[in-house]
Amino acid sequence: MNKILLATNNKNKISEINSILKDIPGLQILSVHYFGIAPEIVEDKNTIEENAYKKAQSIYNIFRIPAVSDDTGLFVDALKGEPGVHSARYAGVSASYSDNCSKLLMNLNDIPPENRTARFETVICFYPDNKLFRGICKGKIINEPRGKNGFGYDPVFVPEGYEKTFAELSDTEKNKISHRSKALQEFRNYLLSC
Repeated sequence: MNKILLATNNKNKISEINSILKDIPGLQILSVHYFGIAPEIVEDKNTIEENAYKKAQSIYNIFRIPAVSDDTGLFVDALKGEPGVHSARYAGVSASYSDNCSKLLMNLNDIPPENRTARFETVICFYPDNKLFRGICKGKIINEPRGKNGFGYDPVFVPEGYEKTFAELSDTEKNKISHRSKALQEFRNYLLSC
């Protein structure tokens, strides 16, 4: 195998994935943009595992190139796991990252800081090998957004052992501890063992 196709249109994810997998000898990492099309795959499954599998399988079936997809959820304990599998669409189908963060903070308005524990989970699917790789990063949700880096819920999430939000960390710092980087490291190890 010398090519893998990233089953995402999200430029932030493409950049993060490239930064972790770029030094694998002989591996060419492509995105669907390389082909001039950006198929939209509806994430309508009940778990992040099912969504990741659906995206990878769908992209593989179109291009016949081994496909990598991920799905990520933010699971907040005080909200019984919300937004979870609906993290990207928490404030509505066409909501912005800021809209999603605002809704999350509104729903946590009466919850004290010590009860705002949360975790990010990423599942990466590699198809057609049907392999899943998981990464988890625990932390807490703060009262208001901080920082300009990252994307999604990064401005309101402080990882365990840190005082800064993901959005206040550099890409290098975040890539050492993030849920996606942990899943990608597992995937990277798998590719190197093949």
